[in-house]
Amino acid sequence: MRIDRVLSLYFIHPLRKIIARPNGIRIPILMYHSICDEREFVHPYFRINTSSERFAEHMRFLKENDFNVISLTDAVKILETSSMTPVYPTDCGSGKYVVLTFDDGFADFRTGAFPILAEHGFSATVFLPTGFISEDRSILNGKKCLRWSDVCELADSGVRFGSHTVTHPKLSGIPWDQVEMELRESKCMLEERLGTEVESFSYPYAFPEEDYAFQARLQASLRELGYANGVTTRVGTAARGDDYYLLKRIPINSGDDAPFFRKKLDGGYDWIHGLQYGFKFLKGALNANGTGGQ
Repeated sequence: MRIDRVLSLYFIHPLRKIIARPNGIRIPILMYHSICDEREFVHPYFRINTSSERFAEHMRFLKENDFNVISLTDAVKILETSSMTPVYPTDCGSGKYVVLTFDDGFADFRTGAFPILAEHGFSATVFLPTGFISEDRSILNGKKCLRWSDVCELADSGVRFGSHTVTHPKLSGIPWDQVEMELRESKCMLEERLGTEVESFSYPYAFPEEDYAFQARLQASLRELGYANGVTTRVGTAARGDDYYLLKRIPINSGDDAPFFRKKLDGGYDWIHGLQYGFKFLKGALNANGTGGQ
């Protein structure tokens, strides 16, 4: 039994209907990785594969329920300017927004995701680790990545691309000059290849939100390098007043059947962020005391 699914469907989401909620619109930014049918033998929370059948089901739901699939840049503009009082998408009538993002630049985006997106008239933002994008089909985490020719073809068809660093490192664990190189060089390479400005950045791996100094430095660097927004692996829907360089997202994979997918869009999974933060804070405290292990 998947505990996070049970709690979201039968406890957290129903409670949200009867307790006070914050004012202002919230926008779900969905985080996909690989669209393929490979089985994964880890807890569903950590899976990155979404089957083509499940992905098609998700896109049909968005289409049939009149969701507006928008870019990250448009999402930030809406959050900054909206005077809408409803909070979550299903409260908003025709003003239902969602952002589709894909991390890692896997080749199966072109073969598995793009045809389904095109069928529904949807676009997406794909975050590329530029050091793995080549005509030789480089391998990242055991999966083939897109080629530059694929990227250019997809860009011509309306797909947006953002930076996911050069080498996909754990940024919080490397010297700062290397962090800035990863941010700068990936952006420059994408702009050179695509001939257009790259505005969005996606943080690889678990985001160290317990490290406030790192967050502040990262945000400042992203701004100085000309990025306009960024996303992380922090779980939740995006809200007005959030740091637009460190936006939350909703992780999606094959385990998200129709009821669970709907509740995630509707804020029923936002509670996970509290657990995320608590675990990271505790781990950081243990490590600082020398008792955190390896």
